[in-house]
Amino acid sequence: MAAAKIKKGDTVVVLSGKDKGKTGEVTRAMPKDGKVVVSGVNVATRHKKPSQTDPSGGLDKFEAPMHVSKVALADPKTGAPTRVRFEERDGKKVRVAVKSGEVVNG
Repeated sequence: MAAAKIKKGDTVVVLSGKDKGKTGEVTRAMPKDGKVVVSGVNVATRHKKPSQTDPSGGLDKFEAPMHVSKVALADPKTGAPTRVRFEERDGKKVRVAVKSGEVVNG
């Protein structure tokens, strides 16, 4: 299995879809499914009936998972979307932003 290019806690830019151009933090990464959950992006609404455990019911908004190919890491220097490359620096494997050459922390 290849190393994860996008991890939990990374700041990403949405490349396509209704939220194109939005930036958010990855709150959950699902590498087996190839999906990520980004805060404030791809918000879906569920209609919930009132029940005994939750008498309020109503509309339930939540962030739905989106495919990892729809997001790109935000460059630490400029904030623009960038690809990620792996390099070995000081004997450690680190993620590096292709556009600026900056090390991506995380």
